[in-house]
Amino acid sequence: MSNRYASPFPETRVAWLLLAASALGLELAALWFQHGMGLDPCVMCIYERLALIGIVLAGLLGAIQPRWPVMRLLGYLLWGVSAAWGLKLGVEHIGMQNDKMAALSCSFSPDFPAWARLDEWFPSLFLPTGYCDDVQWQWLSLTMVEWVTVAFGVYLSVLAIVVVSELRGRRRAGTNGRHPAV
Repeated sequence: MSNRYASPFPETRVAWLLLAASALGLELAALWFQHGMGLDPCVMCIYERLALIGIVLAGLLGAIQPRWPVMRLLGYLLWGVSAAWGLKLGVEHIGMQNDKMAALSCSFSPDFPAWARLDEWFPSLFLPTGYCDDVQWQWLSLTMVEWVTVAFGVYLSVLAIVVVSELRGRRRAGTNGRHPAV
């Protein structure tokens, strides 16, 4: 059921597919940096890729039936968990680039569970070959890791705006269809 006070955009497939497409675009850019430019991803880069894949999946999940509140809720949860995890990873990764001693905690092999050895199944996507403290690319004086961290922050901010808008719209709809007095 559509809420006339909240934006109907999250109830459209286009919105959810845009979310998925934006994260997929960042994934493809990462693969271009790796395979096209020859930059080596570290284990933290691989984990950040997984967080982006979570956002792609959140967008696809929400696009299945965006008018159903339960599907939007599941999409929001996966989106939020993935973006928060990515932001956490990005902040840790920036710390490793800035403090060479912290980079010593960076492993050369990902810690995937035995039932999901992604680095063995898809080495061109998930096998780390670089060092966590190595800055291989910058643009506008920000490193790739800093840009990725900004992207995760934007994903979380957009999610917060969408969820708050939906919750406010539901609250207003509970006032018998009238806007509350301002």
